[in-house]
Amino acid sequence: MSSSAGFDRHITIFSPEGRLYQVEYAFKAINSANITSIGVTGKDSAVIISQKKIPDKLLDASTVSYMFKITPSIGMVATGSIADARAQALRARAEAAEFRYKYGYEVPVEGLAKRMANLSQLYTQRAYMRPLGVALTFCQVDNEDENRGPQLFKCDPAGYFTGVKAVAVGPKQQEAFTYLEKKFKKMDHVQGDWKETVEFAINALSSVLGTDFRKNDLEIGVATENSFRILSPDEIDERLVAIAEQD
Repeated sequence: MSSSAGFDRHITIFSPEGRLYQVEYAFKAINSANITSIGVTGKDSAVIISQKKIPDKLLDASTVSYMFKITPSIGMVATGSIADARAQALRARAEAAEFRYKYGYEVPVEGLAKRMANLSQLYTQRAYMRPLGVALTFCQVDNEDENRGPQLFKCDPAGYFTGVKAVAVGPKQQEAFTYLEKKFKKMDHVQGDWKETVEFAINALSSVLGTDFRKNDLEIGVATENSFRILSPDEIDERLVAIAEQD
């Protein structure tokens, strides 16, 4: 049978090889923004970092962001379609708020990642929905639930989620995985405080992309115990200066 037999017309139809073409298109859409993001865990922090590209000089740079604060302690970086990313961030905040209202405490990052993955999986079951072309990376430092410490979770458009020590998403993810695997082979996380973890993440992204960054080229989110915050350009510049001084 040829590929024009209509297997990619509907989301609910498998090809004879067992493939869902519409879902595979969603994975390809993740690379559409041409932005690579990385997440890494440190000793007492988790860091998510993403390229920041302003496509038009007339745009207000402060309104262009793939980094979102979901709860006081959970951060998220989305990679792919910005429209889908904002919709997912809004849904994640709503789910976190509902959990807080229902149970009286903040949602753990694993619970939120699982819920968002389940919702994404629903989008692969209905012909009137399309999978969202965005991958989500959540981070939190969780010292209450079995003292797990820094955590990272990645969710994809197919509805799969997994906990990771380090992760990369985007066009250069394979190169980033190779780099991170080499670095994490001998250890569970980056040694040192959150500043060192941020510097490690910047070095990783710079090495993978083969470019030097300025403060406005990056977005960085840092999760520490019971808090998540997005670094300002000046704070990013401090870390870039510290890296330059090490060299």
